[in-house]
Amino acid sequence: MTDKDYSSFKEKLDSTHQWPSLYMFKFIVGKGQEEEVKKLFPKNDLKIKPSSSGNYLSVTAKVMMASSDHVIDIYEKAHKIEGLIAL
Repeated sequence: MTDKDYSSFKEKLDSTHQWPSLYMFKFIVGKGQEEEVKKLFPKNDLKIKPSSSGNYLSVTAKVMMASSDHVIDIYEKAHKIEGLIAL
């Protein structure tokens, strides 16, 4: 994420949320990669739903976040997971 992208995303988050706030993360990963996503949210329950073909999983986490910087930190860590799609 470039500095410009980071700044723009941070502005959008700050304009739509009042921190701390409940934030919903949603990712699509290949089957077997859900454990990597679970590591991003060790203290939270995740909703995991398989795709109709069973090859992919939708992983949703609703997490109380302290600030937009914390949200962006999670996305930066998530982008290191190969094949992950953030929604």
